[in-house]
Amino acid sequence: MTQVTRRGLLGGAALGTVALAACGQTGPQTYKGEVAFQHGVASGDPLPDRIILWTRVTPLSGAGAIPVRWEVLRAGQESPVAAGVTEASEARDYCVKVDAAGLQPGSDYTYRFTALTDHGDVVSPTGRLRTPAASGTSAVNLAVVSCSNWQFGLFNAYKALAAEPNLDVIVHLGDYIYEYGIDGYGGDIAAKLDRMHEPSTEIVTLADYRQRHAQYKTDPNLQAAHAAVPWICTWDDHESANDAYRTGAQNHNPEDGEGEWSDRKMAAVQAYFEWMPIRDIKPGEITSAAWRSFRFGDVATMHALETRLTGRSESLSWASALGNAASPLEAGGKARELLQTAADPARTMLGAEQESWLDTELSKSVSSGAAWQVLANQVIMARVALPNFTQTLTPEQVAAQDMPEVRAFLAFTALGLPWNLDAWDGYPAARERLYQSAAAANARLVTLAGDTHTAYANELYDASGARRGVEFGCTSISSPGMGAYVKNVPDLGQQIADANQEVVWHDPFGHGYTLVTLTPSTARAVFRKVSDIYTETFSTETVASFEAVAEAGGVSPLKTL
Repeated sequence: MTQVTRRGLLGGAALGTVALAACGQTGPQTYKGEVAFQHGVASGDPLPDRIILWTRVTPLSGAGAIPVRWEVLRAGQESPVAAGVTEASEARDYCVKVDAAGLQPGSDYTYRFTALTDHGDVVSPTGRLRTPAASGTSAVNLAVVSCSNWQFGLFNAYKALAAEPNLDVIVHLGDYIYEYGIDGYGGDIAAKLDRMHEPSTEIVTLADYRQRHAQYKTDPNLQAAHAAVPWICTWDDHESANDAYRTGAQNHNPEDGEGEWSDRKMAAVQAYFEWMPIRDIKPGEITSAAWRSFRFGDVATMHALETRLTGRSESLSWASALGNAASPLEAGGKARELLQTAADPARTMLGAEQESWLDTELSKSVSSGAAWQVLANQVIMARVALPNFTQTLTPEQVAAQDMPEVRAFLAFTALGLPWNLDAWDGYPAARERLYQSAAAANARLVTLAGDTHTAYANELYDASGARRGVEFGCTSISSPGMGAYVKNVPDLGQQIADANQEVVWHDPFGHGYTLVTLTPSTARAVFRKVSDIYTETFSTETVASFEAVAEAGGVSPLKTL
């Protein structure tokens, strides 16, 4: 496996066609060396008339810039409908990102890149894409994924996704990479699988983040999923550091030589924009302002949110608040104080600018006739508390808990508190503002969520008890969920559903993805899992399906299919 150690920022100058003939040149120069395409091809951020195309050219010998021709072709044809020449240069670590325009809405295409060298043309793998419809009511087929940790297992779910028929887009909700070194999260499994992170240390610098992105994109299953269908991507925390927020992160430690958070954050953002098929931020905008909208005919508008690096207030932690409590009475008092802090209206998940943007986008979507307003959102929006495990677990099940963290957590569940304050439960006032925007717009929310490594089908209610939408939380590609830590409780998912009004169904076990199909009248989610992530032999099965129906000014309860 080739190790890539440096990358450079592509920047806006390389987006789009470089028309050499217009500059008086007869054709591009050729590269004096050998090259290869080792990281596949990808497309993303699809609009009805244009799409981002991505690849990386790896120089095997020689030096200097590599001319790269790109082409978009009608499916089954050989004459390009859009083409151009750009370059892969050392300054950008030989990455190419093109905003290919002039496409037709609702159409299927293939695309490819060609590196022009003295040794002959080197052609990339071929990718497939479909542009969204500009209008009409054809069904929209999404696949939703998150949490793909290289060290925890094989990316079999990506291989299964590449074979799913009729997908319009794959939506990745974050944790595309993980920042830990080989001695961190997942390192023990990685050693058994010979699948350890590169570099071997936690990633902090720009070079580190580039190398980690490069490693992940050598995975053949990930490459296959990227080549099969366009992606809409948004980052969560591990693309920078665990439990990241605007001014810091749980896993950023300046005292250990990790430098300023602002430097690390910008390095992570730069590497992300370099390596991912995502449209670059416009000049003058906030560097991390990755929120954006996509229209799928008259069926849906998708709003991809940025909930980590721009507007999020500091994350709160039960472990930090209650860890030193000397008695249950003191723990109860500290818990009440932390809940008061969480409820502060000044706390934001999105930040004021993005809240205002989303308020406007929801209204625009509804007024333009879109049936559904979809939020590509990283973390669970529904209110979720854990069941009181001190009552629901048998003595044998309590005794089976062999992790000190889990045993200590059992007593916490007796308090009946929202357990994940890094999700929207830690930002209740911000969540209520979002619901108010949805209510004012008469939006029908379909919220997509990742982060928990488990699967959810939820109904969302505002403070008045009005149903604002439904939520489909996808499980992970490889990262372990609660079922991997709470041992010998086979009905764990049902217990969590029974303990929460908003949770209709929960599955804390396994790995896979969610297929979401939207029509003008229905929003359907099909939860799919792979049987194994430790060997290349696996099967894929559907474990649950749910559907909501569009109602006048709202959404129906979820129905099991």
